[in-house]
Amino acid sequence: MAIIETEAPLHEAHRDNHTHRDVNGGWLRPAVFGAMDGLVSNLALMTGVAGGSVSHQTIVITGLAGLAAGAFSMAAGEYTSVASQRELVEAELDVERRELRKHPQDEEAELAALYVARGVEPALAREVARQLSEDPEQALEIHAREELGIDPGDLPSPLVAAVSSFGSFALGALLPVLPYLLGAAALWPAVLLALAGLFGCGAVVAKVTARTWWYSGLRQLALGGAAAGVTYALGTLIGTAVG
Repeated sequence: MAIIETEAPLHEAHRDNHTHRDVNGGWLRPAVFGAMDGLVSNLALMTGVAGGSVSHQTIVITGLAGLAAGAFSMAAGEYTSVASQRELVEAELDVERRELRKHPQDEEAELAALYVARGVEPALAREVARQLSEDPEQALEIHAREELGIDPGDLPSPLVAAVSSFGSFALGALLPVLPYLLGAAALWPAVLLALAGLFGCGAVVAKVTARTWWYSGLRQLALGGAAAGVTYALGTLIGTAVG
């Protein structure tokens, strides 16, 4: 008998009791999207207005208005989106709950068939399904995971999504305005700070998603810089045409 040994490196999560990061908590996506959107949209908005050769006061008012409008819009949109998704999931869970109550044997047979389809021996699959079906709440959780691909106990919160989106958008949108609020009279400090923020956000996101930090940072920097450049050029053209 040959014994094969391997010293292949294990992922850090597998060495530490096979733990995983939270990927369905409802806060990460709106927070990341909100910060990026706040930075890019407000930077683009302010550079577009600045391209039209408007006054310093107009740029500041534009940036603050963009911050407030965007933050409330993002929060409302995220709340509505997540609440609608949650309501749909809960409606499907109610359907499954009624089926378990009215047709328990059929649901048990359906669960056993799912395990058989995955390679479990029929007798063992029926026994596993029988034991899991003894507890109605556990049976509902198992059916939801197997049939709907969801975890009833880990549904995203609309309030968490809205608050995360509002705060992150406001924080991101504040960066381009901050130099003006601190006394800057030119556009370039706001652009530099916003671009640095974009690179930093991209690098932080890479820590969560396990992507290369510099690649993620440069990608966000390039996208934000391109948006600011295009809107500045449009603002210049429009300002020249109107003027």
